Amino acid sequence: MAKAHSRSKFVLCIADKGCNDLELGKVYRLIPDAKAVREGYLRVVDESGEDYLYPESLFVPIALPIKARQALSAAP
Repeated sequence: MAKAHSRSKFVLCIADKGCNDLELGKVYRLIPDAKAVREGYLRVVDESGEDYLYPESLFVPIALPIKARQALSAAP
């Protein structure tokens, strides 16, 4: 799954496992972090607006149309 993440800049939250800074079904921006992926984690920008490590199992990579990627990349 790490290979898919290296191409995807966004992930969809499929489980929050009690993480207050994640929202089930929400799209999150992925920050590339090869070391984190090797350890089974992803670095995502969460509801706090900061990037943190979360278990990879909480997300699936998604492909978005260009306009959607641009809009989400410009969001704070």
